[in-house]
Amino acid sequence: MHRTAKLDTCGATRQALRTLARRYRALDDEIAELDAMLKQLTVQAAPRLLGERGIGPEIAARLLLVAGDNPTRLRNDSALAALCGASPIEASTGKTARHRLNRGGDRQANSALWLIANNRMIHDPATRAYVARRTQQGKTSKEIRRCLMRHIARGIYPLLIADLNDARNAPALT
Repeated sequence: MHRTAKLDTCGATRQALRTLARRYRALDDEIAELDAMLKQLTVQAAPRLLGERGIGPEIAARLLLVAGDNPTRLRNDSALAALCGASPIEASTGKTARHRLNRGGDRQANSALWLIANNRMIHDPATRAYVARRTQQGKTSKEIRRCLMRHIARGIYPLLIADLNDARNAPALT
């Protein structure tokens, strides 16, 4: 009787694992299908953004959503940086003059800029040289990343605006 109970337990465990594996495959296929759709949509809506180093379909979509929700607020690159939480805030005390990263703004857009900065810090030779130079100047990695995120916001602003204007002027899909 003990042997039968063990076989039933093993059989039930195997069945549960088979069920989980089928569900995993189904969800993985669904994610791949949705990723393909997102890529197609972002290629249509933001070709300029996708041409930038470190920006893929997911990040471009995040930035489009933030900018699309607030198109009138994007007067200049500083407004985009503030909206993304990448604008500098003075944090000076006494003789020390420094800035810190803005904790406000849209967290998804801030995350997108952080991912772009991180990607460039790892893979882009020019950004790596910049990081090395700023490190020698005594800047911390947080300060360097803050400066880099602000620089990225400044660089993608005209691309984002151009993509948004093209999307507004495009004929409606029926």
